[in-house]
Amino acid sequence: MTAAAEVVARLIDTGQDSVDAGLVLATGGNLSARVPGTDTFAVTGTGCRLDRLTPSDFAVMTLDGSVLHGAEPSSEWRLHQRTYQVRPDTGAIVHVHPEYAVLVDAMGERIRQVTLDHVAYAPVVERIPFHPNGSTALADAAAAAARRADCVVLAHHGCSTLGPTPAAALRGALNLESAARYTYRMLLRGDRMTEFPVELREHAVHR
Repeated sequence: MTAAAEVVARLIDTGQDSVDAGLVLATGGNLSARVPGTDTFAVTGTGCRLDRLTPSDFAVMTLDGSVLHGAEPSSEWRLHQRTYQVRPDTGAIVHVHPEYAVLVDAMGERIRQVTLDHVAYAPVVERIPFHPNGSTALADAAAAAARRADCVVLAHHGCSTLGPTPAAALRGALNLESAARYTYRMLLRGDRMTEFPVELREHAVHR
């Protein structure tokens, strides 16, 4: 199996897991990963359902935005391309539409980490204002935020999470959504204070 084929296989699994977790509906969301040993990345094609992906649903692109082969790339390909350009340490990007993360942000509230896993896998959350989907403005704003965090909330839209692998990027999205769900439930009780203690953050490490 080629490096590109291995990457695509992992993204297919991540797409199914994203839908199973309720992070995206229908043809929303898109995924990508760098192809090891190259200056290229594989990204889901336009109009794909993440729970029905096949190898033919991917485009392989260069970091300058050229399509080498495969499907027509997602309209959000710039979101992935721009982030890879500013984060050479990133191996994969998951863009999904998590309900609670978008809702809490739209309410003007900060997503708070409460559990050990929140702090370990979504320790810093940045957010950007609304930009039209697929736009250069959205891609550039998300890339700028990704310089400071692996979890970026896109206002009234979704999130972009980064990781060394597709599974790690998805884990960030899952923990971002979990933290947002906790935050929402606390807000229902009028709690705007509770979060993971600052003095304990040094103990929250990746496992």
